[in-house]
Amino acid sequence: MTESMGLMKGNEAMAEAALRAGCRAYFGYPITPQNEIPDYMARRLPKRGGIFLQAESEVAAINMVYGAGGAGVRVMTSSSSPGISLMQEGLSYIACAEIPCVIINMVRSGPGLGGILPAQGDYFQATKGGGHGDYKLLVLAPSTVQEAVDITYEAFDLADKYRNPVMILGDGLLGQMMESVRLPKPVGYLEEKPWATTGCGYGEPRVINSLYIEGPIMEERIRRIFRKYAQMEQDEVRWEEYLTEDAELLVAAYGSTARIAKTAVARARDKGMAIGLFRPISLYPFPYGKLRELAGRLKGILTVEMSMGQMVEDIKLGVEGACPVSFYGRAGGMIPTPGEILTQIEAMWSRLP
Repeated sequence: MTESMGLMKGNEAMAEAALRAGCRAYFGYPITPQNEIPDYMARRLPKRGGIFLQAESEVAAINMVYGAGGAGVRVMTSSSSPGISLMQEGLSYIACAEIPCVIINMVRSGPGLGGILPAQGDYFQATKGGGHGDYKLLVLAPSTVQEAVDITYEAFDLADKYRNPVMILGDGLLGQMMESVRLPKPVGYLEEKPWATTGCGYGEPRVINSLYIEGPIMEERIRRIFRKYAQMEQDEVRWEEYLTEDAELLVAAYGSTARIAKTAVARARDKGMAIGLFRPISLYPFPYGKLRELAGRLKGILTVEMSMGQMVEDIKLGVEGACPVSFYGRAGGMIPTPGEILTQIEAMWSRLP
């Protein structure tokens, strides 16, 4: 069930969704363009019996997330690109220790400090394991404020289900825009977590760890978490299709870029071109299977990103050479326009046999 809340800014809507999902601890450090999230949490979380703490750094924040998550609390942090980079060691520990938590990355341009404008240059970092070792985050990429709300609300359930960090990969555009949203009702009872480190008063001590000195034990730990990732790849793959039924060419895009690409696709249709849109929602696990199915009858795919080309590599992996893949990207915080994408579509269309 939901209740109407009217217009909300993306960052604030996601923060409210987190509260309604039962988030009761937030640790973070300010960085543009996601500062409305900690600001909202600072004002609202203590009133709901939770804990807000502005850490001294992102390194400190992610380790506080480790502690709260290990104690069984629904916990979240948020940041933007350079801040997420500083969290990578902690995220690797959390993934190995199987701690559920939610991380929001509202991506800004880089590399380095870059700028505060929206970008999608953190795709590799999010989906390929930005820290050390063999691990994965479950990564979801909304394209509207309403979808950001729904994904944030669900992310806490997914984190608990798999005992794994869930990252929501947005960008400054999504975080700053305002749209009409319907927010879910607050969760009721949350089940106790029998593995949580809540003290030794309940029987055997509960131990959470990511350090295993003996090779065979460490290997089995890794194999165990990868069995969990295999389950995600079976059950959590998500995507959106738009006008793909008779499409000869597809535009592939995610997040905010997909909104712009959808307009370009509609304009191409008006000009008589059989164009569709494929939007991955789960970036890990990536929808390789559906993409492979579509590619078998396509004459080409145009991948559009606010980067110099990162998701395009997963598009090529999914296509497995079944059709040509082209790329168009903007970087530095520059946002592609529908007209720019339409020009790329027309150029690709003109080369079809």
